[in-house]
Amino acid sequence: MRHPLRGVLMVLLAAACWGTTGTAQSFAPPTLPAYWVGALRLAVSALFFAVVVWAGGSGRGWRGLPFKPVMLAGASMAAYNLAFFAGVRASGVAIGTAVALGSGPIWAGLLQALRGQRPDARWWLGTVLAVAGGVLMVGSGGGAAGQPLSATGLALCLLAGLSYAVYALVNATLVAQAAPSLVTGAVFALAALFALPAAALIAGPLTLAARDLAIAAWLGVVATGIAYLLFSHALRHVSGATGVTLALAEPVTAFALAVTVVGERPGWAAAGGGLLVLAGLGVVVWGEVRSAGRPAST
Repeated sequence: MRHPLRGVLMVLLAAACWGTTGTAQSFAPPTLPAYWVGALRLAVSALFFAVVVWAGGSGRGWRGLPFKPVMLAGASMAAYNLAFFAGVRASGVAIGTAVALGSGPIWAGLLQALRGQRPDARWWLGTVLAVAGGVLMVGSGGGAAGQPLSATGLALCLLAGLSYAVYALVNATLVAQAAPSLVTGAVFALAALFALPAAALIAGPLTLAARDLAIAAWLGVVATGIAYLLFSHALRHVSGATGVTLALAEPVTAFALAVTVVGERPGWAAAGGGLLVLAGLGVVVWGEVRSAGRPAST
């Protein structure tokens, strides 16, 4: 049975974990190339999921997972991590993050519509509000000074948004068939196998310092492992498109941590963007609850 509010809460908790990424990096900036940051957090998260699956005793279910969807989800997650970090490097933090995060829900809505599950008007309204607020929050932080607009960087960020949307929609189908911990573990193990050789090929040999290990551990266990485990459980209760939109709560969490922990003082535009995100998410939640209570059409 679907419990939309339970799913909403899980996604918001996942977004809170994702939102710690920037704060953690501000205390101990990693010296690793961006490609290795993305690949290592996938590798650490894969180890985390292996422990979770082993502890839960569901390891015997690996063979029952459908191969092609798991491969697609794993490849999508690897592509998301590599494209996002590369896109942000090429486009700047503000533009790159806004394009990647903002395009994800739009891609998800379009893909879900192509599958014959068109989101309703409330979802579109809430998503537009949340995306606009997220762009306002990220954009108000500014980008790299004097950095020219990069077509390659924008394309990579759009690819990141598309890859994330594909992952969410495929994962929503998978978690309806098997335990979320097992599904997520399989997906992230494959994603790490895809991403690690790609990082080595693009960025060269890996050299680790102690602070890099600490950052990789936090990103892999908390900001990826716990977050995506919550997200996978949530997809049993909300649609993939709704899950992607609710994930826009991430910049709100990052904003709150930047103010309360790091001591930053963002402007009014960022605060207004945060309120716009919350308003949009409220509309999406309203639509999801109404949809769950509506009798299925025959």
